[in-house]
Amino acid sequence: MRLIKFLCTISLLFFAAVSIAQDQKKYDERAEVQTFIAEMVEEDFDQAELTALFAGAIYKQSIVDAISRPAERVLTWKEYQDIFLTDLRVSRGTEFIHENRDALVRAEKEYGVPALIITSIIGVETMYGRNKGSYRVIDSLSTLAFDYPPRSKFFRQELKHFLRLAREEGRDPAEPIGSYAGAMGYGQFISSSFREYAIDFDGDGVRDIWTNKQDAIGSVANYLSRHGWRRNEFVALPASTPSNEARALFNVSLKPSSTVAEMTKAGVTVDENLAGEMTVSPMTLNGIQGEEHWLGLQNFYAITRYNHSKLYAMAVYQLSERLKMSLLASSDY
Repeated sequence: MRLIKFLCTISLLFFAAVSIAQDQKKYDERAEVQTFIAEMVEEDFDQAELTALFAGAIYKQSIVDAISRPAERVLTWKEYQDIFLTDLRVSRGTEFIHENRDALVRAEKEYGVPALIITSIIGVETMYGRNKGSYRVIDSLSTLAFDYPPRSKFFRQELKHFLRLAREEGRDPAEPIGSYAGAMGYGQFISSSFREYAIDFDGDGVRDIWTNKQDAIGSVANYLSRHGWRRNEFVALPASTPSNEARALFNVSLKPSSTVAEMTKAGVTVDENLAGEMTVSPMTLNGIQGEEHWLGLQNFYAITRYNHSKLYAMAVYQLSERLKMSLLASSDY
């Protein structure tokens, strides 16, 4: 009897789960989606077209699972290095530089962002365009906007930006492909970032970060420039091992908030001669070689505006340094 009751309970739970999943897929019938559509109609969107679009939008549990465990929260710096600082990523990055040299040189000249940093961001984000995502953006953003309460407000705004983007760029909103979070193209721009920072770098009249490498390169450079990148300045510098007292100054903030003078007074030094009033962000990372101590500068902070993680920014910076070494070894730098 207990076994029968157990099996009945399991069956009920199974069918309930199926019913919930089916309800989640019918976005156009849900009250909150209808309210959302009404808001977009006020911006002169067509109600019938949006209703049809959301009727075809599909809930994806894998998206909710993925966003609940982003790599920056789960991985250590050592594990991060193992993923993003590989020989394969360096060799493919070197190929990317050779294939797109003209666009990279022009982007560096116009925006002040080094070609190596632009390449590294694209390398970390998508392995130079090989992993640009496999989800329809409409599915990603619908799932997160209406079925992920922790960040539903943010993703409803991104969904609005995506629909505006599609209209502005003349794209069918059912077609663009991206990541589980709705990030798109070589540089993985979310919709609001696309509208604000994506550029038509090759002058063909279209902002295409999905298939046009020139536009992707120019857009990444423009993004970093607009977020405070400083031409010809350092990104991060290795620092001396801090004393126990000085450790209190480390890993406090991504934004540079301690001065070089304060760090020097605390006994923390770097090999470069920096102005005492320059602000830095001291950090300690536990990597493959053990503890690493760094001072992040303004350009390091600019990279964290792309992804709010010191692990991400350090991976981008160190990949750029390895790319430089690869190019030097081949006399191409």
